[in-house]
Amino acid sequence: MRREFRLPDVGEGLTEAEIVRWHVQPGDEVKVNQIVVEIETAKSIVELPIPWDGVVSGLLADEGRTVEVGRPIIAVDTAEEPGEAGSAGQVKALADDLVPKPPAEGAVEPGAHGSPAPKEERQAVLVGYGVKTGATRRRPRKPAATTDGPPPEAAVTEAAATEAAATEAPATGAPAAGAPAAEAPATGAPAAEAPAAPIPAAPVANPRRVEVAPVPVHEAPGPITVLAKPPVRKLAKDLGVDLTTVTGTGPQGSITRDDVHAAAAAAQAPQQAPEQAPAAPGQREERVPVKGVRKMMAQAMVASAYTAPHVTEFLQIDVTGTMEAVRRLRALPDFAEVKVSPLLLVAKAVLTAARRHPMINSSWDEQAQEIVVKHYVNLGIAAATPRGLVVPNIKDAHALSLPDLARSLAELTETARAGRTQPAEMAGGTITITNVGVFGVDTGTPIINPGEAAILAFGQVRDLPWVVDGELAVRKVTTLSLSFDHRIVDGELGSRFLRDVGDMLEDPLRIMAWS
Repeated sequence: MRREFRLPDVGEGLTEAEIVRWHVQPGDEVKVNQIVVEIETAKSIVELPIPWDGVVSGLLADEGRTVEVGRPIIAVDTAEEPGEAGSAGQVKALADDLVPKPPAEGAVEPGAHGSPAPKEERQAVLVGYGVKTGATRRRPRKPAATTDGPPPEAAVTEAAATEAAATEAPATGAPAAGAPAAEAPATGAPAAEAPAAPIPAAPVANPRRVEVAPVPVHEAPGPITVLAKPPVRKLAKDLGVDLTTVTGTGPQGSITRDDVHAAAAAAQAPQQAPEQAPAAPGQREERVPVKGVRKMMAQAMVASAYTAPHVTEFLQIDVTGTMEAVRRLRALPDFAEVKVSPLLLVAKAVLTAARRHPMINSSWDEQAQEIVVKHYVNLGIAAATPRGLVVPNIKDAHALSLPDLARSLAELTETARAGRTQPAEMAGGTITITNVGVFGVDTGTPIINPGEAAILAFGQVRDLPWVVDGELAVRKVTTLSLSFDHRIVDGELGSRFLRDVGDMLEDPLRIMAWS
């Protein structure tokens, strides 16, 4: 029996994902819960298991393609017959639970007309788990006041057909495509002189029972309603596509992302000269699609830069004592299997300084007009990956011992570089460190991670001349820079926090004294 596995909702509230890499090919045997594909959402890389035993008969989505939730991505030939019961029925139920059920015939998905969706709590579907039925039920509709007109099913069907015809018709009142033209008089008068036939409205017995309201076509032009999900509408806005000119190929004639891309490509084609030669191998420009993690990063940075008033301060310090402490820590048995770097003591210094200055570890609640001071630290570490910047955080880092903090830093970095950071690992951060020194950079003006009040940049450690006890000496020197939200952190608080971090890195014994 051929079964199609649909792209599931992985519990992040997202509507699409990119196929990154297939682990199987047509003809391969697969087992239940075997990882078959890696997908990239707007937040992370996720591995998807297959819910059946069988043989792969086809891959329905190529690597690099963006697929909407609910679309089939792989087909599997299973040994069970359609009528078999028992485990086959359980497997089918599991597969069906991975994706939301399609809307009923004639129904319109909430938000498809651009109106807000019902305020119901979203029930996320995790891979391998079913949907838990919520307690909320829709209120039954009232019976029709009269018995005139078609039954409810016919009214819904006719209303949907009328909307489709009105969407394709010009707003000037001309009949829609496929509608019968007005007949010319029998006297042989030109057909153009015949009055245009009015478009009959669909008979509706009770408008409250109609799921899809028809769009009346009057002489006065008005906005034409189109079926499109909010993400599709945003895509059309970004590409400059007028949705009223696009013919939808989705359910009930709704417009999909593919329809928008096709319309954008068709609009750009006439602008190119017919005699334009193809790009040479040494082309001067290249376009990289903004999607996935990089798209999410861009949106977050723009939101932070234009929401929080940034202030950045700089401090150059002598970290010779820190480098010596790192060397001694590496020789201790407790750190024998853990990578110890200067970042470990920077993190410990930030945790200690945050305890001394709690307001630096807070967030701004715009809706409540309150500052939320957090007496715990989820320490974020900015990590560069091939797919963009991610900021996973160490939960309750303030409560970890130094060896445990070192292990957590190593695991976080390794997971991020492998592209395996999960959304939960990036949520709930309270303050962040970005280590620009690993790239050979002295300092920078980092942008605050959204939802936080400060971020510290740690620059490269270099040998520089430094005055020690009135004499010049060659010392290990670095530069710290602290960006903070000036709505929460004023100049005094930011300066004291930065100075404390610098003092602890100049003399690591202060970490013990202030902890």
